[in-house]
Amino acid sequence: MRDNKNQKNRRSNKPRIGITIGDYNGIGPEVIVKVLQDKRITNICTPIVYGSGKILTKYKRILNLEEFTYHQYNNNSYIHDQKINVVNCWSEVQELEPGKVTQEAGQCAFLSIDKASEDLRSEVIDAVVTSPINKANIQSENFQYAGHTEYYNENFAKDRETLMTLCAGDLRVGVVTGHIPIKAVSDTITKELVTAKLNVMIDSLKKDFGITKPKVAVMGLNPHAGEEGLLGDEEINVIGPVVKEFKKRGNLVFGPFPADGFFGTLSFKNYDGILCMYHDQGLIPFKLHAFESGVNYTAGLDIVRTSPDHGTAYNIAGKGIADETSFREALMQAVDIVKVRNNVVENMIRPNAKQLLQDRKDHIKNQKMVVDSAVGEEEYDLSELEAGERKEAQVTKQQKMLENKAKGQGNPKFNKGGNRNPNNKKEHWKSRKDNFNKKPDNNNANKAEDNS
Repeated sequence: MRDNKNQKNRRSNKPRIGITIGDYNGIGPEVIVKVLQDKRITNICTPIVYGSGKILTKYKRILNLEEFTYHQYNNNSYIHDQKINVVNCWSEVQELEPGKVTQEAGQCAFLSIDKASEDLRSEVIDAVVTSPINKANIQSENFQYAGHTEYYNENFAKDRETLMTLCAGDLRVGVVTGHIPIKAVSDTITKELVTAKLNVMIDSLKKDFGITKPKVAVMGLNPHAGEEGLLGDEEINVIGPVVKEFKKRGNLVFGPFPADGFFGTLSFKNYDGILCMYHDQGLIPFKLHAFESGVNYTAGLDIVRTSPDHGTAYNIAGKGIADETSFREALMQAVDIVKVRNNVVENMIRPNAKQLLQDRKDHIKNQKMVVDSAVGEEEYDLSELEAGERKEAQVTKQQKMLENKAKGQGNPKFNKGGNRNPNNKKEHWKSRKDNFNKKPDNNNANKAEDNS
């Protein structure tokens, strides 16, 4: 744990997690109350909500949660480590108008972020979970950013690169280019940028997730990863050389892969991190596979910042029907990252990555993979990973299987469809069949936006 006066005055070693209220006319206050009303939350962390106690009280009544209580915290009082703490960030009485875009709500959202940032700098809190904001009504002289990500980059990255990363269990997807027009992506993709983002991903997988030897897949930019230059040369001139350089240094980095086949065949399950080239290349497959449990994490910051993977969802605000799953996951993810950074491996919410993966290197060396194909049988020794010389066996397997299926040849089991569903024993996986057969929920618009 960090050693300063705020740490020494603590009465508990539990992580202190700050929570910004976001746009209070959106679903932020509702999902906050729904998650924090679970009394088990204060057993694993000390929540500190930056916003307004009056607004939380109104949602307590809307949701009929009379047992929901909190401790009012200000500069003249102490943080209660066994209760939910609330910091009032503005003195004026604000009118709650669920579903309505107002300048007042935008400015209060900034005041919440600003106060939480002050406490992050002074180490009163260990991490922050940011609730959804409206990127338009929050704009002012004090906040001129495209969103949370850009704000935290400028204030907590010290001129270093950061990486927008989406997490759901073992699935972690980062994007090289974030909120920029699609027409600008190709010119933005350079060796220097891809190298910097890949470094951030690898460092974060080690420091924040406890993976001692992370295995990372890098996506191509063009259809079919450029088809050997026929459909674009970024894979040959930019992305491919970066991957080779990382392999030479002994990193487990592979690619560039065609993104459609990579995600469509569930090859992402074989990697600790996936680096995509642009926003929708990563976020569309991520949201298909982690529809309700996604977490937005900004890797590379001095501090820990997570957020739910949805927006303000004005159309359902105040109705009591918002899904709080993603917000709960964002809170849990923040707790675990703080613990990993502080080398506290006990009482992890999820299985601790350091404990599960500390023998990964030896395991990889002893592992064998046999690839069946219509042509014959090929064997790849995974010990070659350490030298960065291994062929991408799993993707090769999937490509051959797809080719054989197209020809009507190969493994009869595969031609019948096989079992391509994820491991349903893991709570964060849902079968693809269920997702695709699921009718669109027009009311649940919080899943159609992102909170980056």
